[in-house]
Amino acid sequence: MLAASCTTGEKAPPVDTAAEAKAVESVLKQYKDAIQNLTVEGTDTLFTKEAQVYESGGVEGTYGNYVAHHLGPELDHFNSFTFSDYKAEVAINMPWAFTTETYVYTIDLKANPEKGRKAMVISRKGVATSILKKIDGRWKIIKTHTSARNAGKH
Repeated sequence: MLAASCTTGEKAPPVDTAAEAKAVESVLKQYKDAIQNLTVEGTDTLFTKEAQVYESGGVEGTYGNYVAHHLGPELDHFNSFTFSDYKAEVAINMPWAFTTETYVYTIDLKANPEKGRKAMVISRKGVATSILKKIDGRWKIIKTHTSARNAGKH
């Protein structure tokens, strides 16, 4: 006997892509807000355990590794980190979301007398692309890549 179909003929419920895009934007905003508050506390819930991070041509590994060995320690060297001219584009293709963020970030870097570094302000144009997946009803980042250049360049 040969089965003619593997489906029940039921259609998947329609997806409210606008609502899904807003939910994805909320994840991006939570991460951006944490960085501006100079903390990574609670950001692990925005990423899958296996999420991969790439920054300016470097492979940072999992988000946990990135926080422990790069981002977490780095934030301690900042007086402030602010985003401006922020824009996010979100494309939904359930259960996936593909995002592109553009922004200018400004870092007020603390002086480091041990390294002979004076306090300074750094401003860069940045872009981030991320892939998110909806898992158990929540959007999670599974890959993210950021890069930057001097703010004066186009």
